[in-house]
Amino acid sequence: MKHVHLTAAALLLLGLDPSAARAAIACADLAKTENTPADVTITEAVETLPSEEVSVAHCLIRGKTPDRQGIDGKTYAIRFELRLPVEWNERFVHQFNGGNDGAVVPALGPLLGGRKSDTALARGYAVVSSDAGHDGKANPDRGLAGGAAFGFDPQARRDYGYGAVATLQPIAEQIVEKHYGKPIAYRYGIGSSNGGRHGMMAAERMPEVFDGLLVGYPGFNLPKAAIQHALDIQAWSTVDPDIAKAFSRDDLKTVADGVLAACDSLDGVPDGIVADADACETTFKIETLACASGANTGCLRTEQIEALKTSIAGPRDAEGRALYTHWIFDTGIASSNWRTWKLESPIEPWAKRPIIGVMGAASLAQVFTTPPTEVGGTPDELIAFLRDFDVARDGARIAAADETFTESAMDFMVPPGADNPRLDAFREAGHKMLVFHGNSDPVFSVVDTVDWYKKLDANHDGRASDFVKLYRIPGMPHGASGPSFNDFDFFTPLVDWVEQGKAPSGVAAGITEDNTEAASLEGTRFLYCPYPAVTRAGADPAADGEGRYTCR
Repeated sequence: MKHVHLTAAALLLLGLDPSAARAAIACADLAKTENTPADVTITEAVETLPSEEVSVAHCLIRGKTPDRQGIDGKTYAIRFELRLPVEWNERFVHQFNGGNDGAVVPALGPLLGGRKSDTALARGYAVVSSDAGHDGKANPDRGLAGGAAFGFDPQARRDYGYGAVATLQPIAEQIVEKHYGKPIAYRYGIGSSNGGRHGMMAAERMPEVFDGLLVGYPGFNLPKAAIQHALDIQAWSTVDPDIAKAFSRDDLKTVADGVLAACDSLDGVPDGIVADADACETTFKIETLACASGANTGCLRTEQIEALKTSIAGPRDAEGRALYTHWIFDTGIASSNWRTWKLESPIEPWAKRPIIGVMGAASLAQVFTTPPTEVGGTPDELIAFLRDFDVARDGARIAAADETFTESAMDFMVPPGADNPRLDAFREAGHKMLVFHGNSDPVFSVVDTVDWYKKLDANHDGRASDFVKLYRIPGMPHGASGPSFNDFDFFTPLVDWVEQGKAPSGVAAGITEDNTEAASLEGTRFLYCPYPAVTRAGADPAADGEGRYTCR
């Protein structure tokens, strides 16, 4: 929905001078008190020339909201960065960052495909980025747990969950419109992982704000997924106390090869891609990879199979009720990304522990359970926390609250109504959302996102695709990589949908030059289809590239 100009009366009600709103303000002058939004400090406002890192000339703004004292004695503020291109297209992007936030990532507006140079800023969009209200380096005494220590302050938790985006959005808009002397025509939000969760949260809590949201592999049920981390570490430990040795790279390749052999042709095209993931889920059986008597290569030991089955099934409480969701087997299980998250990272200061074992443990202990738990900051202490976490008993703490932490992790992290989504206000505003998720994601189960979409679709009598599109990406782990077609652009079809009413259909994809894990697919292209359609053989078997496929 195109945003209209505010009337002079409306501007006055907001405390803005109508004449000032029409007059462009130079970059350096944006730091002057009279041009700064109330209670905001601009620490830097400089014209920036193009460089190898940032290809366009722009005005770089850095600032922060007022400092406040947390109940943990730490100082908090929302720090942000805003980049305003000289050649502006009258559009704005809120860059939702990922992980534990805690740092102001450069406001470039990554468009989430494998081609990293493709950014919103380079396309002429104004872009804002923030630290979500906390400094990830404020607790060095806590070691590797320091990045999530903000969880000891309730407001910091809330800002991380949803408050920072809501606070920063009008501030950024005001600065953009002051600088250019004209209103923003369209507003977009872009994010992946926890940033994708930010986008889904905004659709529920701020439905009137964003014309379009690009949501990549979202962790919208992040507290639930955090319980999975404990389950995984416990499962891998039954195979080997050194979890990096629970599965070798060859073991995981055996799984990927088994999935491909069983499922490649289910979509009608034997092309090295498992496009029909639903059919594969019922066709592939991990037990078929069990070692025969005396064999020890190209197969899995019994304890390895049982550990994978435990992980894939997902965590459950003492009554056997699911605490998260289940997962699927896909070819990206052999990717370095999957291994880095689940089993073994290349990070020396982490003693090469996986991301779920370091960042995941710190977050589960300090942010996603109430009350927060002090946890040691060494790799071994963090792994030990997950090994000792009683999934069946303590999993309920993600929904707990108390007199100090009045919002549970499920309250401040998960979009309201996510278990029965409607997004009525977002739909009625005419806004659009495009979601994509890798079938091999090791962090957030694609099944959770698909289930969310199925419920949304049912709540709209099968018409959810009128305003939300979901794309499943075969072979893709947590991000545009792995044995997948990672050179894609979902942002352009989103913009066309928002601004021209052209609903997306199949999205073509290739492979970036640096994606060596997709070498077997090199020289070919693919077509990603909106769920529930599956990429299948097209009518012309002689067609090239994505033309050999159709969505049905």
